[in-house]
Amino acid sequence: MKMIQARYEQRGEEPHTLIKPVELDIPELAENQVLVEVLAAPINPSDLLTLTGDYGVLPDLPAVGGNEGVGRVAKVGSGVDQPAVGQIVLLPTGSGTWASHLIAAASELIALPGQADPQQLAMLTINPPTASLLLSGFVDLEAGDWVIQNAANSAVGGYLIQLAADRGLKTVNVVRRDSAVDAVKKLGGDVVLVDGPDLDQQVKAATGKAKIRLGIDAVGGEATERLASCLAPGGSVVNYGMMSGEACQLSSAHLIFRGIRLTGFWLASWFRKASKEEQMTLFGDLIGKIAAGKLQAPIARTFPVEKISDAVLAANQGERDGKILIVPRH
Repeated sequence: MKMIQARYEQRGEEPHTLIKPVELDIPELAENQVLVEVLAAPINPSDLLTLTGDYGVLPDLPAVGGNEGVGRVAKVGSGVDQPAVGQIVLLPTGSGTWASHLIAAASELIALPGQADPQQLAMLTINPPTASLLLSGFVDLEAGDWVIQNAANSAVGGYLIQLAADRGLKTVNVVRRDSAVDAVKKLGGDVVLVDGPDLDQQVKAATGKAKIRLGIDAVGGEATERLASCLAPGGSVVNYGMMSGEACQLSSAHLIFRGIRLTGFWLASWFRKASKEEQMTLFGDLIGKIAAGKLQAPIARTFPVEKISDAVLAANQGERDGKILIVPRH
C-alpha cells in the first residue's frame, strides 16, 4: 500500500519550487500506532514561514509540510482500543499533515464528531485557539466592550470576529485594501476600516469615541503604532504576527505618557505551559462551535497532495479571501 507525502529537503524564498509529492510504501504499524487517512490539512502563514526558514521553530530536513489537519482512522496496531477504525480524529500538531496518510501514536489523536465538516475541523488546531486566547488572555473584557484588530481578513481575524460576537464584544476590523471590506462585513465585523494615517480619527467617528482597551496586531511595523493610537490610555497591543515583515513600532509617547503596553503572543508557548485539562477545555469549546456551524472560515481553494507546489504558490499570493487546503484523494 502506498502513501504520498509533500516533502522538502531545503528552504528558500520560493518554497513552491522546493516542495514535491513523494510516493512511499506505508510501513507496518508498531504497537499502539494508528494509520490515518488525511481528509484535509490547511496551509497557514506559519507553514510558509517554515518553508522559507523564517519561523521560530524549524523541523530537521528533509521534512514533510503541514502542521494541522484531520483524518479518518484506517487501521490500528496492536494494543489500540481507541480510536476505532472509521473514527474522525484531529491530527497531532507538527506531524507533517500534507500527506495522503500518516502514522501517529493513538494517544496523540483527539476524537472529533463525525457529523462536522472535516474541512472546517482541519483548521481547528492553530487559528481558532489563537483567536480565542487573544480575546481572553490579556485584557479583562465584558460584554459591550470594543476590540480593534488589523489583518481582519486573515483566518485568525475571521475567527476572532465570530468569537467576539459570541461573547458579546464589538469589533473594529482594520484591513489593508478596499476589496477586503465586504468579506469582513459578511463575517459579522461591527466596523470595518481601511488602514491609513488617519486610522484613529476613523475609529473615533465609527465607534462614537468608544474606550478601546485591546488592540490585536498581526502586521507589525507602522501598523502597530496606528493601532496603539486608537486605544484608550492604559490599553494593550498584542502582536502575534509580522505580515509587513517589519518589527513593531511603538512611540515613547504611547509607552510613557499614555501607558500603552505592547506584548507578544505565540500559540506554541501557550501549549507548552497549559495543562492537558486547559487544552482540552479550549478545544472542546471550539469543536462544539464548529460542529454546530457557529464557527467557520472561508475556503478559497482545495488541492490534492499531488498538486502541492501549486497549492503553496496559491497560498503565498495576496488578495485571497479564504484558506488554501490540501484535500487528499482516497
